Amino acid sequence: MENSTESFSFVLAMYGDTGQLKYLYFTLAVIFYISVIVANSVLIIVLYTDKNFHEPMYLFLCSLFVNEIYGSTSLLPCFMVHMLSDTHDISASLCFIQIFNIHSYVAIEFGTLTIMAHDRYVCICKPLHYNSIITKRKVQLVILFIWIFCLVEVGVLLSFTIRLNFCGTVINKVFCVHHLVVDLSCSSDRTVSLVHDVIFGLIFSIAGPVSYISYSYVNIFSVCLKGSKETRMKALETCTPHFVSLISFVFACFYSLISQRFDASTVPYPLCVFLSTYAMVIQPLLNPVIYGLKLSKIKHACKNLLTLKASQLYLFPEAYLNSTNNSGLGCAGVEQGG
Repeated sequence: MENSTESFSFVLAMYGDTGQLKYLYFTLAVIFYISVIVANSVLIIVLYTDKNFHEPMYLFLCSLFVNEIYGSTSLLPCFMVHMLSDTHDISASLCFIQIFNIHSYVAIEFGTLTIMAHDRYVCICKPLHYNSIITKRKVQLVILFIWIFCLVEVGVLLSFTIRLNFCGTVINKVFCVHHLVVDLSCSSDRTVSLVHDVIFGLIFSIAGPVSYISYSYVNIFSVCLKGSKETRMKALETCTPHFVSLISFVFACFYSLISQRFDASTVPYPLCVFLSTYAMVIQPLLNPVIYGLKLSKIKHACKNLLTLKASQLYLFPEAYLNSTNNSGLGCAGVEQGG
């Protein structure tokens, strides 16, 4: 029987019957979601309100933190609703919205990590030209381009899927996945899925960014090997958060691509759910934590915001003004380790 997307729903089969454990999973989801919102929001506020952070590197970080909230919101509210529900149906329209949000989040994440790698490459390998190559205006335009391009790209690709008729309803995931939805279509033509996997999944979202990031790090390591011990330590300090974030996200995307195409029934249920949602749950919490702890300037600003700001504003306004007028970073994210 063929069904169009109008008044049609899918079943998210991976939820299954978890019994009383559903309350535990729901509680954990709430804790993670609140943590993601709070951690990223605090850093966004710190970077936005303190003019010392209005530098290229921190503008990229601000975009990254906004995207973490976007990615987490694309999954966790729906996940929490389904976890407490006896049925796990999701309307076709909401399913496609979720696909759009998750896939655009992934594309924006890789795009932002790529341009951040370029920023570190220029800073370490071409420090004398940094201020002319990486300007505030250019950074703002690049960030805007990444968001618009990724949203439009995913929207265009998804527009082909929306027109399909569907014969199946069961998606063996806790969220909607484009590849699995296309597999449920009545058409034997998998061109749409192939185009999505090759152009979006491999070339634009993974292969292209990872290739350029690898190129940037090869050059960075080459310069560090030729430089002084101090240069190597500073480069290590500023590149470590980005490298950890990248490895974490590549792992999440690699598992997602593999699990969609192979039988994962042998993987324990809690682990399977954890790994499949890693990119939208752990990654959005990992980034603000590693950047907030590793970069001392951000760490100190957060401490001022969370513990001293009120007392400094009302009791010691001069001390507060002095604490927010520390020297800027410029190229130098390389300065400061935790």
